[in-house]
Amino acid sequence: MFSVVVVCQSPSRPRLLPGCRTHTLTNFGIFIAFQKIFTLIVCRKSKYVVVYILFYLLFLTVLLSIRVRFILPKRDNSSSCRSQTEIQLFVNRLDSVESVLPYEYDVFDFCKDEKEKRPSENLGQVLFGERIESSPYKFKFKSAATCQPVCTKTYKKDSKLDAAKLDFLKMGMQLNYQHHWIIDNMPVTWCYDVEDNQKYCNPGFPIGCLVTDGGIAKDACVINAEFNKKNTFYVFNHVDIKISYHSGESEGWTGDRLVAATLEPKSIKHAVDKPPSCDNGSPMEVPVEFKEDVSITYTYSVTFVENNDIKWASRWDYILVSMPHTNIQWFSIMNSLVIVLFLSGMVAMIMLRTLHKDIARYNQVDQEDAQEESGWKQVHGDVFRPPRKGMLLSVFLGQGTQIFIMTFITLFLACLGFLSPANRGALMTCAVVLWVLLGTPAGYVSARLYKTFGGEKWKTNVLLTALLCPGIVFADFFLMNLILWVEGSSAAIPFGTLVAILAMWFGISVPLTFIGAYFGFKKAAIEQPVRTNQIPRQIPEQSFFTKPIPGIIMGGILPFGCIFIQLFFILNSIWSHQMYYMFGFLFLVFIILLITCSEATILLCYFHLCAEDYHWWWRSFLTSGFTAVYLFVYAVHYFFSKLQIIGAASTILYFGYTMIMVLIFFLFTGTIGFFACFWFVNKIYSVVKVD
Repeated sequence: MFSVVVVCQSPSRPRLLPGCRTHTLTNFGIFIAFQKIFTLIVCRKSKYVVVYILFYLLFLTVLLSIRVRFILPKRDNSSSCRSQTEIQLFVNRLDSVESVLPYEYDVFDFCKDEKEKRPSENLGQVLFGERIESSPYKFKFKSAATCQPVCTKTYKKDSKLDAAKLDFLKMGMQLNYQHHWIIDNMPVTWCYDVEDNQKYCNPGFPIGCLVTDGGIAKDACVINAEFNKKNTFYVFNHVDIKISYHSGESEGWTGDRLVAATLEPKSIKHAVDKPPSCDNGSPMEVPVEFKEDVSITYTYSVTFVENNDIKWASRWDYILVSMPHTNIQWFSIMNSLVIVLFLSGMVAMIMLRTLHKDIARYNQVDQEDAQEESGWKQVHGDVFRPPRKGMLLSVFLGQGTQIFIMTFITLFLACLGFLSPANRGALMTCAVVLWVLLGTPAGYVSARLYKTFGGEKWKTNVLLTALLCPGIVFADFFLMNLILWVEGSSAAIPFGTLVAILAMWFGISVPLTFIGAYFGFKKAAIEQPVRTNQIPRQIPEQSFFTKPIPGIIMGGILPFGCIFIQLFFILNSIWSHQMYYMFGFLFLVFIILLITCSEATILLCYFHLCAEDYHWWWRSFLTSGFTAVYLFVYAVHYFFSKLQIIGAASTILYFGYTMIMVLIFFLFTGTIGFFACFWFVNKIYSVVKVD
């Protein structure tokens, strides 16, 4: 026996921290599970270990998905603030739902920090185009300030440079570009009331808004009745910032911790030669036509409010709870998942009963009567005949295995809270690093299957495994990056980062792929349960539903039905700049997708074998891989029905990045279907008697 003791202790005195209190049940479950697994290993019941681990992971995922708070940072490792401590406000890139092109804060003509600081950014932040820098908005903790000037920007009508700067600012307001400010690693949110008396906290706020020449108030201009002048922009040049903090006096520790930061943007026209006044001023108007000089004074006010109801460990909750479309009907989602599970169970039960009867009939004593029967046994001499283009299939399967393992580990770590929204860029960084380090399984699977197919060009196989699919993704990504670079977007990857990615690819992933391929070719080919005839069997005329194309098209419907709801949230997080945090539920959907891809492919493979069509190798891969085609169709529907993207560059970028996602998903689902079908075919032909 062994025991594990976990002690959570703060600097002041031993106590259970908020995060530890949340995880008591989870930690106990993990402890019991490890004890059970250890007992099974000691008792040499290894076949039950895998089943128990899979069952426990599924149970743990359901448990964790119930509480949104689990995936948030729960470690009480914050730093305390004291009076007169300087609070640094950072600014991030500006983005828009009407454009795929984000821009750095410095690209717009806003107030700049004279002593600009840029915190170090990880690989994921760089790939997503995040550019964080310090801002000129500086204030002291617990020191309230009212209408403090930051800077004044003046645009002369005779200056072409000023006209270009003002035009770019107008473009940002017309496309509803959003500021993203950060205090203490938390987004500064703009909270306002929406339908049904609900409050929505937006992690960004707009530069300004536009009233068209037809008098239509666009975007944020609807919040103020004074924004009514036609053909006029209104700049939000003032912000009222409210910072909430949790005091430690009543809990036995000194200092205060920031738990929320909100603001309210306002448009106020300040007098040029007088100190700024923020009381009942007229809005700051910028005419569409630049006919006279324009001066914009940026100001801010800040207040501090004590709020001991919010703990530091749960300070993200108010943002995530109010995210749009996250308060969906969980009952309907769980109902759809239960239906999918029910259908999968029915399919499995029918398959087992039918196969049991088939095997009993084929193994009967009277072999002459059995030979007269038609069915999947009749193609036993051809079912393991190597497929055409076996090289390409093995390469796809090697890459699909790499993607599958990467996805599984990434989602599992996300469920444990390591890749929460508070850890900016951690999700993408983890995925890229895992993909680089998983070159060995890709090379091994590709080489082993290629050897099983009877291939001899092992050098070509290894090179294609290491370079083909990653090369396609990198070429697409490089072209998209060129467009971003031409447009001057902050999402353009710096040249040094591109060199680093290439170095990781050729310096780590490719050698690991060669190592895996070496061991794959060194191993013997996978032994088949039946011999393959020298002369191929003629395939009889097939009905419409047993032909390849209809079966492949039908095969992707059920798996896509499992993911399309989660796909909506994922696309929202990517293109509508919303936070995605439902990793527990996503991991559950991942398991359901794994099951449905496997069972749908096995079911269709069984029907084709019963029709004496033994060309199942490529068909099993394409049947579940066709789910990616439905994903692309849904992405097209999402583009035209949900997004407001305009411009050729943004449209090309959207579909360019979508093609990368479709290719990755195609390899991922196709690999699941192939190996499920490969196991099924080996299993059924190993239990029948063949002369």
